[in-house]
Amino acid sequence: MGQKMRELVEELHKIRSEVKQMGGAEKVKQQHERGKLTVRERLDILFDKDSFLLETGILGTEPGPERTPADGVVTGFGKVDGRWIGVIAYDYTVKGGSMGFVNEIKCTRIRELCLRWKIPLVWLIDSGGARISAQTATAMGGGLAGEAIAYFANSGWLFKEESIMSGVIPLVCAQMGPGYAGTAYIPGLADVVFMVKGKSFMGLGGPSLVKMVTGETIDEENLGGSKIHTEISGCADNEYPDDPSCLKAVREYLSFMPSSNEEKPPRKKYDGDPLALLDDKILDVLPDNPKQAYDMHRIISLILDNGEFFEIKPKWARNIIVGFGRIGGYVVGIVANNPMFYGGVLDVNASDKAARFIWLCDAFNIPLVFLADVPGFMVSSKTEKEGLIRHGAKMIHAVAEATVPKFTVIVRKAYGAGYYAMCGKSFDPDIIVAWPTGEISVMGPEGMVSIFAKKQLESMTPDEAREFTAQMAESIRPYIDIKKPAGWGFIDDVIDPRETRRVLYLALELTENKKVLRERRKHGVYPV
Repeated sequence: MGQKMRELVEELHKIRSEVKQMGGAEKVKQQHERGKLTVRERLDILFDKDSFLLETGILGTEPGPERTPADGVVTGFGKVDGRWIGVIAYDYTVKGGSMGFVNEIKCTRIRELCLRWKIPLVWLIDSGGARISAQTATAMGGGLAGEAIAYFANSGWLFKEESIMSGVIPLVCAQMGPGYAGTAYIPGLADVVFMVKGKSFMGLGGPSLVKMVTGETIDEENLGGSKIHTEISGCADNEYPDDPSCLKAVREYLSFMPSSNEEKPPRKKYDGDPLALLDDKILDVLPDNPKQAYDMHRIISLILDNGEFFEIKPKWARNIIVGFGRIGGYVVGIVANNPMFYGGVLDVNASDKAARFIWLCDAFNIPLVFLADVPGFMVSSKTEKEGLIRHGAKMIHAVAEATVPKFTVIVRKAYGAGYYAMCGKSFDPDIIVAWPTGEISVMGPEGMVSIFAKKQLESMTPDEAREFTAQMAESIRPYIDIKKPAGWGFIDDVIDPRETRRVLYLALELTENKKVLRERRKHGVYPV
């Protein structure tokens, strides 16, 4: 090696070392004082040990005399559980992780390669949004800072590209800090969004912009913190107490996903016997009173391998449960009504939550298991004003067009259009079975009484009406008993609840090579 080359290589390693110091010791200290890890500490947790092997654009810097290490974003490729993924991780210690000119060139390159190579893309967002920098503006505008404003006309590639990538490769967003304006739409377009309690925020504008536009004074937490988005808006999926637990959740989520829509999800070795009957305690989950609530999570935990369930949006629209688990090592997506909340009825948010999850599973070849105990869709003036018809239609549309294996277990009641939305017989379930407690009907027996005995009920006192309704409902209940549709061949079987896991495992084996041909179209006209 010649002397000149030695000098150049030595200089290169010096620059690389300096870049890895990020924004410098003081900025790193401030990041830690906020209770947050640095971007490179986060990558050490996200990736398998020593597997972040290809960092791209490490020499990137904002145009001008001041060096901005990696231009505020670390990009590249590493391995999670031995599989390659791409990463875009914003560095808050450098210009607040803002999106500068070179910063976005680096990100565009990663998006392009992940799509080309069909590997998942993970964003770690800790960014103040678009960069407003006099240095960049001057450099780009030929000395006239204002000239650079026109460059906005050539922006927006990020949002277009993320939309095109959707459903082709898994798109995962971990909101590790702020994400305003441009960096708020990254999670908005991702498959899932994980947030850190008290540390991460999402919003189309920060508190200062909200104050300027509306006059409202509000802090980040109440404007777009994790509680707002995981419990109220539904814009985020899960909330975690700190950076490490959030990053470990990203790894776990990816374990359920294939690398692209061209593959099946990875099957995990299971040491137990998937054909064995479940423990007798599953017989004790349902209360004897058919109107009494219970927590559907208890059934889910008994069905899945080792009781492990990765729930999505657990704090939002809690009347429906969605998430991932495994049965005999096969990945499945669970869609289950939860009678603990609003009796498991389907309302606006529950319909949206279920529809999006079904689309996610269908996009990435994940079989769907429906556990039905649904009284139907909510009936009220409030839900009509909220547009439940179109939101409910969204869920029905998602179930109808899904071509992955679909398995329906009617745990208790399946009434009205709720039966359809939970993959009733006409929605092509590959297997549809019921527990002996199952009921299928256009509505519950009390609802029927309220219609056919309307005039009689109007002439009664409230106490008389309640007693009459209860008596008539009990006389109707035998006619909606699950043995009726089973006897006519409308469902495949009535099973012992202890057989549930065995039946689902066999169905997963039988449908492993399922293919469905649909009418040629670009896409449906989706209800909104």
